[in-house]
Amino acid sequence: MVLAAGQGERMRPLTLSVPKPLVPLAGRPLIDHVLDRLGSAGVEKAVVNLHYLAERLEAHLRHRQEAKPEILFSDERDLLLDTGGGTKKALPLLGPGPFFIHNSDSVWSDGVVPALPEMLRLWDASAMDCLLLLAPLASSLGYSGRGDFAMAPDGRLSRRGERQVVPFAFAGVSLCEERLFEASPDGPFSLNLLWDRALARGRLYGMRLDGCWMHVGTPEALAEAETWFEREGA
Repeated sequence: MVLAAGQGERMRPLTLSVPKPLVPLAGRPLIDHVLDRLGSAGVEKAVVNLHYLAERLEAHLRHRQEAKPEILFSDERDLLLDTGGGTKKALPLLGPGPFFIHNSDSVWSDGVVPALPEMLRLWDASAMDCLLLLAPLASSLGYSGRGDFAMAPDGRLSRRGERQVVPFAFAGVSLCEERLFEASPDGPFSLNLLWDRALARGRLYGMRLDGCWMHVGTPEALAEAETWFEREGA
């Protein structure tokens, strides 16, 4: 599931006429970085949700139809459903799990261990409701927050407290199965609701990213990521 329906307000003015997934980074739209990585990891099908400037995004993606993964569309033009509601609507297209939920602006450089195949290797449906990819703050670009999660040695997660600083930020990718959405609300809702339920059951886990994560949420962070690509030649 590639989450691409948002309005990209923090990326303005770049997103006044272009949907955020089509904002270029190193000469390629952000969503192409995502889809190419998914294809390289062996993902065969990607569902992309559409809302803001949907026609432009759909037209771009239809030109990728010969490339992997195969692209299906989940239309949210009438109502933006947020991350949880949008994924729930797309469940019939996603089929049996496990499946990734991938932000369309999540970009990173893999280290020795590629992240997506490693997440699949670590997935344990008997213990986990959801597995999150986490970026160490010390090796991330464009992120100025205090982190999102602390992680125990066995991978179990806890939320950052109000006055805490924790070592990891959510890097925009999670792995789950359809059962995560059981008894979830109808209409718009955030994935955070489902993560908090998994936390309460001790079934929310994380995996540390081996590489450099680029948080391209603003024009300034995008410029920082461009500089990284120029320097590293990635």
